[in-house]
Amino acid sequence: MGLEEKLPSGFLLTTVQSLAGYFRKGSLWPATFGLACCAIEMMATGAGRYDLARFGMEVFRASPRQADLMIVAGRVSQKMAPVLRQIYDQMANPKWVLSMGVCASSGGMFNNYAIVQGVDHIVPVDIYLPGCPPRPEMLIHAILKLHEKIQHTPLGVNREAAAREAEQAALTATPMTEMTGLSR
Repeated sequence: MGLEEKLPSGFLLTTVQSLAGYFRKGSLWPATFGLACCAIEMMATGAGRYDLARFGMEVFRASPRQADLMIVAGRVSQKMAPVLRQIYDQMANPKWVLSMGVCASSGGMFNNYAIVQGVDHIVPVDIYLPGCPPRPEMLIHAILKLHEKIQHTPLGVNREAAAREAEQAALTATPMTEMTGLSR
């Protein structure tokens, strides 16, 4: 004999964590961080044909203090890396990062000293989106996958500990330039 049986029909039960996840996933505010050709596809995703507004992402924020999702679209140079980290640190918690395109994810075809070989060496990445450049449909699919991840993210101390561990693991990972074998 549980609580469900004592309540009138039509009464909905849920946890605070799942309810917060549901509302949080529907109100993402992305920061504008377009660095190369992937940014054109990101802008097309926000236009009328693909309409990110149906996912609660009407406006790309110019201020990191108003954003909770950073879409890194394009290659990141060594000079841009400290700026990227500063913008990430200024974003409100909880925050998520989507690495858009092969250049942001692994340096792409630019295997030289000037380009960071993966944005995950600067900030912890939640979703990797492959492609050169990825289509707007692929970006929407990645955003929906991020919605699923946000829906099941724990609240409170558990989330803070998980975020710290993920960030530490991402920053201490072996750089792609030092790897050997098939992954290089």
